[in-house]
Amino acid sequence: MRKGVVELCVLALLDDGPAYGYQIAQRLALHPSLSMKESTLYLLLARLQKEGLVAVEMRASERGPKRRYFSLNADGRARLKGMASFWGEMREDVGAVIGGETS
Repeated sequence: MRKGVVELCVLALLDDGPAYGYQIAQRLALHPSLSMKESTLYLLLARLQKEGLVAVEMRASERGPKRRYFSLNADGRARLKGMASFWGEMREDVGAVIGGETS
């Protein structure tokens, strides 16, 4: 379950605009339950690229080597929309079960 939630969050962060891996990792680390090893994040980003959900662009950095910037494309936005909708439904359902509500 965590894997899907992290993917949803990465897509949502990229919906805000292009970012390189370290930036994404830092933003996720602000939320302890979402932090992960950078290697795990890069595997996720590579999978998203392979699935055609993100585009990658090499850009010069102020210091050091070029950076790989990831950006959401139309297919990625569609995946984000679907996942966000499902997350909203699931959050309500889980809240109802935990809160003892029945349908």
